[in-house]
Amino acid sequence: MSLFKARDWWASVLGEGEEFDQGCLCVGDVDNSASGYDKIVVGSFMGMLRIFSPHPAKAEEPMEADTQLLEVQFPDPIIQVEMGKFVSCSELLHLAVLHPRKLSVYAVSGTAGNVEHGDQYQLRLVYEHNLQRTACNMTYGPFGGVTGHHFICIQSMDGMLMFFEQETYAFGRFLPGFLLPGPLSYCIRTDSFITVSSTRQVECYRYETLAVATDADTRQDSDQQSKSSGKRLTADWTLVLGEEALDICVPNTSSAMSSIFVLGERNFFCLKDNGQIRFMKKLEFNPSCFLPYGSVSEGSTNILMCNHNNMLLVYQDVTLKWAAQLSCVPVAVRVANFPDLKGLVVTLSSDGHLQCSYMGTDPSFFTAPKVDAREVNYDEVDTEMKMLQKVIRGATKTQDILPRAETEEELTLTAIVSSNLDEVSCAVISEMNGMPVPSVTVKVKIKSRSAVQSPKMTVCVQPPLAVTQDQFVLDSMGSGCELVLRFSAFLNGHYPPADLCGDIAVSYSSATGIPRVSQCKFNLPLRLVCYPSSAIKNAKYKITVDTNKPPVNLNEVFPDFSEKLENNESSALGFQLITGSRVIVLASKTSQRYRIQSESFEDIWLVAKELVHRFDQHFASLGVKDFQNSFTGPIPLPEYFETVDHHFELRVNVQKYQDLLSERAVQFRAIQRRLLTRFKDKTPGPLQNLDTLMEGTYRQVIALADAAEDNRERLIQAFTRLQSATHLLILLLSLWQGLSSEQTAILEATLLPLLQDTPQLGWEESVDAAVSHLLKTCLSRSPKDQAISLSTGPLTIPKDTSRLKKHITLLCDRLGKGGRLSLSSEANVPTTVMMPAGCESIPEPIVEQEEEPLLQQDATKYIKKKQPSKRVKSKSDSSKESSREKKEKDSAKEKESKVSSKESKKESSKESSKRESTKESKEPSKDKEPTREKESSKESGKEKTKVSRKSSVKVKEKKSDAGDG
Repeated sequence: MSLFKARDWWASVLGEGEEFDQGCLCVGDVDNSASGYDKIVVGSFMGMLRIFSPHPAKAEEPMEADTQLLEVQFPDPIIQVEMGKFVSCSELLHLAVLHPRKLSVYAVSGTAGNVEHGDQYQLRLVYEHNLQRTACNMTYGPFGGVTGHHFICIQSMDGMLMFFEQETYAFGRFLPGFLLPGPLSYCIRTDSFITVSSTRQVECYRYETLAVATDADTRQDSDQQSKSSGKRLTADWTLVLGEEALDICVPNTSSAMSSIFVLGERNFFCLKDNGQIRFMKKLEFNPSCFLPYGSVSEGSTNILMCNHNNMLLVYQDVTLKWAAQLSCVPVAVRVANFPDLKGLVVTLSSDGHLQCSYMGTDPSFFTAPKVDAREVNYDEVDTEMKMLQKVIRGATKTQDILPRAETEEELTLTAIVSSNLDEVSCAVISEMNGMPVPSVTVKVKIKSRSAVQSPKMTVCVQPPLAVTQDQFVLDSMGSGCELVLRFSAFLNGHYPPADLCGDIAVSYSSATGIPRVSQCKFNLPLRLVCYPSSAIKNAKYKITVDTNKPPVNLNEVFPDFSEKLENNESSALGFQLITGSRVIVLASKTSQRYRIQSESFEDIWLVAKELVHRFDQHFASLGVKDFQNSFTGPIPLPEYFETVDHHFELRVNVQKYQDLLSERAVQFRAIQRRLLTRFKDKTPGPLQNLDTLMEGTYRQVIALADAAEDNRERLIQAFTRLQSATHLLILLLSLWQGLSSEQTAILEATLLPLLQDTPQLGWEESVDAAVSHLLKTCLSRSPKDQAISLSTGPLTIPKDTSRLKKHITLLCDRLGKGGRLSLSSEANVPTTVMMPAGCESIPEPIVEQEEEPLLQQDATKYIKKKQPSKRVKSKSDSSKESSREKKEKDSAKEKESKVSSKESKKESSKESSKRESTKESKEPSKDKEPTREKESSKESGKEKTKVSRKSSVKVKEKKSDAGDG
């Protein structure tokens, strides 16, 4: 806010309820008087035209009525008023008044009065033009270099520039790419028109270009200019502003150079007449209008700028020189010369406040009100201070390092899944594979502790599960209100789900308007996706879960599945998935083991998860605290990799189908162009089987599109099956190594980073990057091998899955050797882990992680290349230690003389060790074969992990090589 106010010289309020805009104000010697002083012409949207010749009232006298020279009421609104030499036979100034559908040119004349009432002014119509299009604004000037006269250019609402050479309509041109009209101005020096289009860029059109362009009476003519005989209308230059323009002004201050001033919503631009930016000024306010005018200093321009803060600012180029406070927000500003004072600022507001003011030093002082003084009671102040210090000490004692979260939420959610299935199923697909599809009801209780506004509940389940309603729009709830909502969940796809969990979220606004979200989870029953069935003894895929307690009756653990079976066997239980295979659970009668088997590897996941969960619940209900599930191996990586390969193959097919579709589409369009050319030819010729080729190509496009859509559906199913297999792998790893909940969460975030595949990011590259990160940080062989800086390149689909399989195998090996999963960098020291009796660790080779693995077809043969034997390594180490002992025995005096000899001995020992290692690596020793045969014979009688099987495969390969030799 400025310290100074603009000093009022003359002011008037025009009418009541009238509206004005930036084109409604004009200043000049409209009556062509001998004195040459300016008059103010104001037009309103109500059709009222007023002309003023202001002068200040004398002291202690009311404002004289003779300041208003003329007032005329027109039937049409006045959009813009301008003064210029608009009559062909006269060089006097005339008044042009623009109406929406009419342009009128008037002559204003005054007759001297013989009585005290003063002079009499008249408005005489010289000529008018009826417009065929609704006008928006106009500009004038000596178009084409004419002297002594001014032509008028009117811009219509639909983008047509209409040119009038005084009493004659010259031509009309449509602006290319027009959408909405913008400000319009004329540059005399370059004889061009400047406007700002709806694309937020300044466009310049030369008058010569407009004159020779094709005549366009309709918009269709403008679109077809390229096919006509005339030239197409193009802009001389353009400049992108990036914002809407409020006004354009081109002051005629210099004949050598002209500047184009553009007022934007947030910036102020000054351009050269060739479109280059001279300077720009970023504004910290919302401008309303501006006016450039000549400056005293050469090479600069002064700008009057008004804003919506009732401020009048004076800039010299980009430097603020003065600021003054106005009484209203102007929409138009001009500079005028009057008899008593020159250079007055004339402003007009949108509601009709017309004001003539000048810059002055009339300060507005603000006097602060006096504060009631009171005597201070020091005893009361001391008592209050002690009480506040006591409160501060109490708060300091109970304050934590981190602020405590609110214990009570404003909205609490409780989801209750019904224990029984719905009597009447709500499933969309009533039957799958000859079995009815059930549904289960979920009841959600919403209780508010305080008032909440606009709550909305969203239910989310993983496909192929679905719910009857996933969006609920609720009414605002008061304090203590409780609401119960119900929906049903069911299976809605021909493949088993990967997760039976669901999420419920309620978004709402608190009483103070703060947006918040409350969430809860629910677990759907296993009965929703499978039925009890009879047990079979043999299956392709088998997994064994061990416990530390005697075997229990499976009918007690699964009462909801055993009650409908006729033969209630306590040691076997079957689960028939509605959209999958049969899963069997067998309990050992002699040991504490349970076997889960099925014809599909990924279908085991849901039953295995339910079995482990129900075992925990069963023994917890019996009061057993030391119950523990475990898994002794082997980790089924080959079976898991089959699922990975199937998913990756479908992802590759997506790209293949997309490429084929692109090729066929290009071919189809090329045939269409050929046929169109043949059909347009005046002399028809044979089609040369182009129609048959187009029909065949069309069928290929349709067939490829159907195949791509089918592949997309199969990819969705394959990703869900991959999720199930990955969940099963995580469960087995956690049972194998007894991982904590935090480590299991890290492993799950590593192997399941995505909820769904996208064309930009897939599961394979995401998991490969995450597993590589763990192998280089918390699962590295030693702290020295940790990667200091990790690569952060873009993730792209790999060529194959061999690298991913290698990293997952290495991850399982590091976990089997006692590696800990942690997000901290210091958690890479292996811990001592008691391995099960029948499980051996995977022999990890010493290779660089950056090596590209060779593509291996069989999933069981992920074994690294043979490395130098440990014996050679020990020899080299012993030679190094002996050389170090010799160095320590040498005295300090002879140290310098013997350095070279020691280094030569060290190098010779290294070279000898290298030669021995290369010899032993090239020529397999016969002594190693009996030892390997002994190791393989020891492993033959026990249950081996996948790792031990790999070592046996390696032994067999060695034997075969020896036999061939």
